[in-house]
Amino acid sequence: MNIRAGEPREPAFAGGATGDPPLASLPDAPRAHVAGAALSRTTPAARDDLQAVVPADPSMSAAGRAPARRDPARPARRLPIGAEVVEGAGVHMRVWAPRRTRVAVVLETGSRQVEAQLEREDSGYHSGVVRGAATGSVYRFRLDDDDTLYPDPASRFQPDGPHGPSRVVDASGFQWTDASWPGAALAEQVVYEMHVGTFTRDGTWEAATRQIEVLADLGVTCLELMPLAEFPGRFGWGYDGVDLFAPSHLYGTPDDARRFVDRAHRHGLAVILDVVYNHFGPDGNYMGQFSPDYFSGRTDWGDAINFDGPNSGPVREFYLANARYWVEEFHLDGLRLDATQTIFDESEDHIVAGIAREVRAAGGRRSTIVVAENEPQDTRLVRPHDRGGYGLDGLWNDDWHHTARVAMTGRAEAYYTDYRGSPQELVSAAKYGFLYQGQRYKWQRRRRGTPAFDVLPHAFVTFMENHDQVANTARGLRLHQLTSPGRYRAMTALLLLGPGTPMLFQGQEFAASSPFLYFADHRGDLARTVREGRKRFLAQFPSIAQDPTVLSLLPDPSSAETFERCKIDFTERESNAATYAMHRDLIRLRRRDPVWSGAARRRIDGAVLGPEAFVLRAFGESGDDRLLIVNLGTELHLDPAPEPLLAPPAGHVWQQQWTSSDVRYEGSGAPPIESRKNWRIAGHAAVAMVPLSASAVDDPAEGDGEMTEEEETRLEAIRRWRRHP
Repeated sequence: MNIRAGEPREPAFAGGATGDPPLASLPDAPRAHVAGAALSRTTPAARDDLQAVVPADPSMSAAGRAPARRDPARPARRLPIGAEVVEGAGVHMRVWAPRRTRVAVVLETGSRQVEAQLEREDSGYHSGVVRGAATGSVYRFRLDDDDTLYPDPASRFQPDGPHGPSRVVDASGFQWTDASWPGAALAEQVVYEMHVGTFTRDGTWEAATRQIEVLADLGVTCLELMPLAEFPGRFGWGYDGVDLFAPSHLYGTPDDARRFVDRAHRHGLAVILDVVYNHFGPDGNYMGQFSPDYFSGRTDWGDAINFDGPNSGPVREFYLANARYWVEEFHLDGLRLDATQTIFDESEDHIVAGIAREVRAAGGRRSTIVVAENEPQDTRLVRPHDRGGYGLDGLWNDDWHHTARVAMTGRAEAYYTDYRGSPQELVSAAKYGFLYQGQRYKWQRRRRGTPAFDVLPHAFVTFMENHDQVANTARGLRLHQLTSPGRYRAMTALLLLGPGTPMLFQGQEFAASSPFLYFADHRGDLARTVREGRKRFLAQFPSIAQDPTVLSLLPDPSSAETFERCKIDFTERESNAATYAMHRDLIRLRRRDPVWSGAARRRIDGAVLGPEAFVLRAFGESGDDRLLIVNLGTELHLDPAPEPLLAPPAGHVWQQQWTSSDVRYEGSGAPPIESRKNWRIAGHAAVAMVPLSASAVDDPAEGDGEMTEEEETRLEAIRRWRRHP
């Protein structure tokens, strides 16, 4: 989520012990990330002291692997933080709490509590093997003499939510079947963004898993999951997570999530996860109880994360370990990094670059994907490390969305103000990715963007809808509800055949009628604050802020009804079969056609043909080119047609390959686009064209023995002379 698109964020709680001198982390300590939450327990139960023995060897490689030399008396760890099962010995616990003198693990076994003291390390970590703990054990931490018990900041599962105890999970017990899965690279992907809680009526991993085969048949290749980190309440978008290692209990168990990924790989689908590394949510975040050094400064949504200040080493470790965790223990194919403009780091090695390296290392032989949202459009993120970049694969392209939306709806308010939706903007977006690469952006009254001329087209993730942009229509309306059917079909063709990496939002493929609204199950003052914050954000849209009727219709984010309305109705695949067929056909064309699908999309040019019409030409090998003509206005007659991009390859003529006017898509049909009357382009339509040998067909542009216009003109002049000598 970015600032312009964003939903309300509230300050993260960052309390904690103060007055103790900070302890520097060991430079050789393993890199890790924690996201924590905890619950008060004010009534102490009986405690049995168990000895926590054999602290783990904290010396691991920078990538989190055990080094060649380590203390054989200490158990090796996969990750440097959290609870890990040690076969035959118990569970090794490790947590960073540098300002705490004592940290104990409190096992909750029925009505009893069993307490085990951890050993303090010089680095500020507390660790030890807790004998008697095992897979499934439920536990919390006691910090010094605090009567409040806190869940593990790196908890692998919170079965009762962020305020409850943590549960030990042993990921090695899951039986994977994807050993032959090669991973995925961003090039050639068709991405599908989904929210597990609203993707099905049940809102569970099990229900979502049943839809995987259908998604594979649609043709999408990469599922992008909205954030999974544990958050409070019965529903939420997930961007206010507080337990970053614990997939939300609302959707099922961690193994249910693994089964979803395993099934996706079996059907040829990659899975990446949206992660929030810029703040913690306002409810259930107790990281400051373990150390206030987790935080530094502020973002619009809460305390910023300390990636470059005093004692930032273990904080960086938490996040690097979290990135590795999702790839290693859930076999995810990569990450999408939320709002990277609010990940503040002035270190020589930016944390985002480190996260990218960690994902690659965790993937091993498998290809991986790391994409980012970055509102200022800083292309440094996608440049390679050896060119001063961070080594990511792609960036969300808001410019593409904004100009496309203005073109389809005619509305240019709020953050759409700097877009006209013109053919030239759409051509430029296809050729260059970002429209703003350093020019003044008057909505923000500053320059926006950085040069992107050298960035490959597939690095720009393009979309007509995403979770933010649908929700920012106030009523959560889908784009097909805001434009004409013809324009919607034409722009879908541009999205799915264009040079960027296309992304659909859940239900878009069948013109879902369900809205997507902002929802967050907060209570009391926090719910009121979020509700007012949402209203303040939408006040930038005059059509909302200045219309009392619209304001009165804004849904309450904390209402269960708001959440339930967003659930997808899969019966609309049949009732809106024409739209579904169009998306499936276009995706198949993109994936199967050697030019639309391949590296040839790196060579693309375009030209404006009319007030709302343009052409894109994708250059293939040996003249095997493709045309995409888009007309968002009324029918256009090009006679003459002095645009060289319309010329067919030598010895060929253009033949229609696909049209949005096809009656199968509820179009009105379309005659041949080129004839002896030159080019006639249907309104509110898109046409893809492929070259065909001129010897195989009648050339519609040739005169076929008829008199040329030159001959007609001369003959008419001679006739006039003879009538009037």
